[in-house]
Amino acid sequence: MDKPAFIELLAPARDADIAIAAIDHGADAVYMGASHHGARADATNTLDDVRRACDHAHLYGAKIYATVNTLVYDDELMEVERLVHDLYRIGVDALIVQDLALLRLDLPPIALHASTQCDLRTPDKARFLESLGFSQLVMARELTLDEIAAIRKVTTVPLEAFVHGALCVSYSGRCAISQVLKERSANRGECAQLCRLPYDLVDNRGRVLVEGKHLLSLRDLAQHDRVEQMMAAGVSSFKIEGRLKEMGYVKNVVAYYRRTIDKVIARQPERYRRASFGTVELTFEPAIEKSFNRGFTHYFLDERRPQDGHSMASIDTPKSQGEYLGRALRCNGNALTIDTRASLSNGDGLSFTDSRGQFSGARVNRVLGKGTVLLRESVDIPRGARIYRTADKALSDQMAKTSASRTIAVNAELRYTSGLLSLTLDDERGNRVTHTLPCDLQPAAKPQGERQRAELGKLGGTIYRLGDSQVPGDIFIPASLLSQLRRETIEMLDRTYSITRPVDKRRPEDKSAPCHVTKLEPADNVANRLAEQLYRDHGVTDIVPALEAGSPANASTPLMHTRYCLRRQLGACLKGKNATALPRDIYLKTGNTLLRVNCDCKTCEMTITQAH
Repeated sequence: MDKPAFIELLAPARDADIAIAAIDHGADAVYMGASHHGARADATNTLDDVRRACDHAHLYGAKIYATVNTLVYDDELMEVERLVHDLYRIGVDALIVQDLALLRLDLPPIALHASTQCDLRTPDKARFLESLGFSQLVMARELTLDEIAAIRKVTTVPLEAFVHGALCVSYSGRCAISQVLKERSANRGECAQLCRLPYDLVDNRGRVLVEGKHLLSLRDLAQHDRVEQMMAAGVSSFKIEGRLKEMGYVKNVVAYYRRTIDKVIARQPERYRRASFGTVELTFEPAIEKSFNRGFTHYFLDERRPQDGHSMASIDTPKSQGEYLGRALRCNGNALTIDTRASLSNGDGLSFTDSRGQFSGARVNRVLGKGTVLLRESVDIPRGARIYRTADKALSDQMAKTSASRTIAVNAELRYTSGLLSLTLDDERGNRVTHTLPCDLQPAAKPQGERQRAELGKLGGTIYRLGDSQVPGDIFIPASLLSQLRRETIEMLDRTYSITRPVDKRRPEDKSAPCHVTKLEPADNVANRLAEQLYRDHGVTDIVPALEAGSPANASTPLMHTRYCLRRQLGACLKGKNATALPRDIYLKTGNTLLRVNCDCKTCEMTITQAH
């Protein structure tokens, strides 16, 4: 029988405080940016901050992955090399990288993970990336369960998949719209978020077909009810998106998926194990709908070509939809009554579609009774409108406090023999230590077992909690002596784990492995001489540099390459019965920018290009 797979819950962190909170709420690993080249220009951290996150994570056998997943220019290669050495020195467990030039730098033996920016969609690409020495492969968000399973069949390293959070409409790593239109490269961490803008959909005569909708703004991913199927398909690392999200979001979503994953592991312990240690206790009930979301979608996980009516986009707004409360019963000025069972609080934020058809919001000033509130401003909400809560004041107040604790179970055996008092501790991480103090103890006048167990259980200020314990209840042991022994033995346990903690190393590169293709286009993102040399070493003969490296864009250059189809979203798939609901030639218009929508029915994909 195969060994159980280690299942990892991978959380995002904007900074060290959020990374530590993610670990405390159940994450097995956290990914965060370093000082540069981290694909989120607004989520950088000093080495001291990353070290602090590492120190905390490692206590629980959890890991910290540093994102060095942007394209690198030739004159930056040595700077990146120095950064990697610094990250290795402070204890980072792996790097998430996009630019294959890093494999040709003089790096320490740190594990490398292939970023989702590497555009991993096929078994051939996965096999090639594994051959290069990547220890973990981050798959494209667009894959179905069958496609994931096909990749699992040809690979041996862990496969990572997104399970929750915001979706890029384009295949990651293949979005050039920000670079071409705004000179801000998404592959360099400077995405201008043009997919979240409102657009008019127009025909080739300029007639407006759909006005002012967020036609490229996708809902948020939520695979909480597909976790078990994803594990069965071969996913072992479940990634939450959100390195720009605030603390409360990370706490809530991580805690929710910790419970979800643990339920699957508990049902199949022979197949799956947790990737880190410790028991999490929460002060709140996690609920993903209470955190920022644009409405949820399974995206393409269930089927490659979803039927018409399968909505993936949030075309009315790119803002948070939040938690559905119920429908409006009455609205009079700033007084609103909602048909809901939810408890509302002063300061809650509500969202709705007003009588003009505009998505809008308001803040609760005062709760008058069940479902009835006074808002801070007058609104015009039609009867029957769906009301959502975008800000839950009660939950936010809980999130602002300490909302979780995580502890490691430790068993204790206390013995007294021939003038030696010894304490043996063994913990759930697999460590066992014994510490002995010489002393002269006398028989007790009354049973001491309860008092001794209580003294051993005084583990406040540590990460441990007492499990099973064996004590010599017939011997009197002064509390000060027992406290000293407990404290010193715990310190030994900490040192032992820090020395013996397993550390992943970089896998060797198979120099003879051929690349899955022989020609590379600008969208393959070769931006420096070392990346070019790596590809040539593996058989690539024709390389066109990345747009960021100077390749010119023209009218045929794909600005976006997507599996999402705008025609299908609007119920006008060219292969469906309502194909003529939209003309064949359609365009997106925002301001003076006109973009052509190209639907490839053979591959069931869409590209966005500049209109002639």
